[in-house]
Amino acid sequence: MEISSNLILGLANQPFLLEKRIELLHAIKREGSILKAAKVVPMSYKSAWEAIDTMNNLSSIPIVQKETGGSGGGGTKLTSYGENLLETYKILKEEQKRFLEKLTHLTDMDSGTIKTIRRLSMHISARNQLFGKIGDIKNGRVSAELSIVLKSGVILVSTITNSAVEELGLEVGKEVVAIIKASSVMLTTTLDLETSARNKLIGDITNVKKGEVTSQVSIDVGDNDVVVATITTSSVASLGLDVGTKVCALVKSSDIIIGK
Repeated sequence: MEISSNLILGLANQPFLLEKRIELLHAIKREGSILKAAKVVPMSYKSAWEAIDTMNNLSSIPIVQKETGGSGGGGTKLTSYGENLLETYKILKEEQKRFLEKLTHLTDMDSGTIKTIRRLSMHISARNQLFGKIGDIKNGRVSAELSIVLKSGVILVSTITNSAVEELGLEVGKEVVAIIKASSVMLTTTLDLETSARNKLIGDITNVKKGEVTSQVSIDVGDNDVVVATITTSSVASLGLDVGTKVCALVKSSDIIIGK
């Protein structure tokens, strides 16, 4: 069997969420009950059900199915596809171990180049993908506020759910990618504008691509950390935006997605 090195690198770089879900599937296979499986992992019953729903949604064929009735009152079990998935994952982990042992002899795993290659391979539609490290995490009752320090020193603040923080295994010092749709970035030439937007990034316009209706404006906020905004072409004209213009990019904390 030929295993894609890209997939192996993915397993090596994002183990927390995947391992947790695989562990849950193994527990369901052994226990035949989500409640018992959740206690074994451990995770809350609610989180276990959410994980199962997510896995079934991401799969073309159901991975877990609930059985009702019967002398035992029903239960939960893996489908044949789910059983095969665990076997496939076992093969991948074995290949991963051999692959990484060989890779260690060929390159410096701690140099950061492997991580950079992994990030370059991400395929998402969002125009802005900014690399940084988590500088702070403030947990609330439902959501958490993450401060991401970009390589330029600029700090982005993102609001995500506490469950997302747990599932992604986010901690202070961890490397993440802040993902922002260009349409979520607002621009103003009033640099000291008072606004409810949590993120106010000041920089110089490096490029303006004009279309008939909308235009793309690129802003360097420091050290080649570039934020791209999609705004109407009429707004470009009314604001007098051009290369070299200093502007303030506004982004709501809820509009920043965290990738890892």
